Amino acid sequence: MGIKYMNVVILGSTGSIGTSSLEVIDNNRDDFSILLLTANSSHDLLFEQCKLYKPKYAYLEDRSCSITLKESIKENGLLTKVLDNQLELNEVIGSEETDIVIAGMVGVVGLRPVYTSIASGKKVLLANKESYVVAGEFLNNLAKSSGSTIFPIDSEHSAIHQCLEGSNRHNQDVSKIILIGSGGPFRETDLSLLRGVTPEEAVAHPIWSMGRKISVDSATMMNKGLELIEARWLFDSQNIEITIHPEGIIHSLVEFKDKSVIAQLSLPDMKIPIAYGLGYPNRINSGASGLDLAEIGSLNFYKPDYDKFPCLKLATQAMASAGTSPVILNAANEVAVEAFLNKQIGYLDIHKTISSVMDRMTVNPVKELEQIFEADIQARELALQTIKDI
Repeated sequence: MGIKYMNVVILGSTGSIGTSSLEVIDNNRDDFSILLLTANSSHDLLFEQCKLYKPKYAYLEDRSCSITLKESIKENGLLTKVLDNQLELNEVIGSEETDIVIAGMVGVVGLRPVYTSIASGKKVLLANKESYVVAGEFLNNLAKSSGSTIFPIDSEHSAIHQCLEGSNRHNQDVSKIILIGSGGPFRETDLSLLRGVTPEEAVAHPIWSMGRKISVDSATMMNKGLELIEARWLFDSQNIEITIHPEGIIHSLVEFKDKSVIAQLSLPDMKIPIAYGLGYPNRINSGASGLDLAEIGSLNFYKPDYDKFPCLKLATQAMASAGTSPVILNAANEVAVEAFLNKQIGYLDIHKTISSVMDRMTVNPVKELEQIFEADIQARELALQTIKDI
């Protein structure tokens, strides 16, 4: 039995998640239709996507770029309607036309559309980890009341989801979750050499092709720290262990109480977790290449070096503190990484900035969405001041 024909919204269609999602949908045109594509300012690429996929709607956050896109669509006789504001965007996301929302944007900017999607009871394919980092408990409660389904489509959390399919009683049967990380480009770099790391070196990930911000997060292993917090809320567990696996073939594992361990393996290709989320509970064509273990030969595993990657410690502390602590962590990190990419601070100053902000801000419980945005703004302002002091 095939899957029901679905209308898909892709938030962040010009990024790596968005483009991979479109590739998967290309391989399953009989099952999915593109309803809405959004981006921040990449009007040229979004226009090309509109020509190819003919979405009913498109949206650009940048107003001047939106005007340019609207003109290009009119000149070429396309029928895509360019939405004028976030109110119209939210109306489409929440409408009966929308079946699936793929949240592929980076940063806490994705929280409002993710909130709208969950509040509207949609099936949400989540790659915007920051939403669940800063508001995981809040969004879980919202999903319970709205009937929304949240599917993680980053490789690690998709792997955990697949491993848990082997148990009908997750809370009772699971002993621990083993979250896998590649170790990034500096896994073997001596700690004494990290002070001089350049942005170009930090974004050169050995396994994955990603955007610049998430590549820096992978280099500092803050990305794994954010995934740790995300996993805590997605899978209702605090017993999560991080293991380094540089080949990127095993994407995560789950150990059960009987001490059996289930792992999910594949070549590192984002189309695989995206296809899993789109097709669930069925399996659909991802368009990815198959796995040949004999060709790979061997797989290696290491414990993370918390002295070399102190951002992992900060994330662990934020998860334990809960409340607005993950909000503060994420906001300070976003500001620090941007400053590093702009060569305003050094690589080691990323951790220094985040740690300073976390030490100086009060952690409060989260009872409503606006508290998250308030804490986010305060943390960003404090991070900017810290960077000036550095």
